[in-house]
Amino acid sequence: MDAPEQRAPEPTELARRLFGPRLPLTQRYADLLATTGISHGLVGPREAARLWERHLVNCALMESLLPEGSEVIDIGSGAGLPGIVLALARPDLRVHLVEPLLRRTTWLEETVRQLGLEQVSVHRGRADEMELQAPVVTARAVASLDKLVAWSFPLLPVGGRLLALKGEAAQDELEQAGDLLRRRGVTDSRLHVLGEGEEGGPVRVVEIVRPADVSRAGAGRGSAGGRRSRRTR
Repeated sequence: MDAPEQRAPEPTELARRLFGPRLPLTQRYADLLATTGISHGLVGPREAARLWERHLVNCALMESLLPEGSEVIDIGSGAGLPGIVLALARPDLRVHLVEPLLRRTTWLEETVRQLGLEQVSVHRGRADEMELQAPVVTARAVASLDKLVAWSFPLLPVGGRLLALKGEAAQDELEQAGDLLRRRGVTDSRLHVLGEGEEGGPVRVVEIVRPADVSRAGAGRGSAGGRRSRRTR
């Protein structure tokens, strides 16, 4: 992957506050998104002008929901949103990027290498193929809540949390998923609204906590050897 020949827009004031001393490194990531990210089909050409407020700040606002030193699995990572952004904003995090498409994992591998993000690993495969487990699973613009719950629960320990970045209809989607969540034994779910009144906000994050017993929903790991993980970094 060649170095970018052009730069992303200048970071916004909120981006400067969120990324602090990591801003220069985040600018390099933004430049990659604006160039090779577009040429590889990971980011739409029209998104280049609004990378900071629509994508980077949008994802970075999630970091307030993550305890110090957390391990995170980002499913359907695509261009590394929100996984790489969280690793940039929070170098204390250990982040696993899970993505099934080869062209995307190739780009993610090279981006992680160029940015020197040693706490980030890239895994090629579907979420339901992974032999990973972490206390937090994140997802952004990947699938509906019912699918995210089915994919994320096997990756979470009891009490682990799915944090799904959603749009304006997040509250409606959470309410519509109520019956499904009850069938799965979920008793703890909520909507976080972050960054209200800020550029790039508000950001809506649905949190769903994995209950102790999910066997009725078929969310167990299945037969031994029924999962595989291809770790590419």
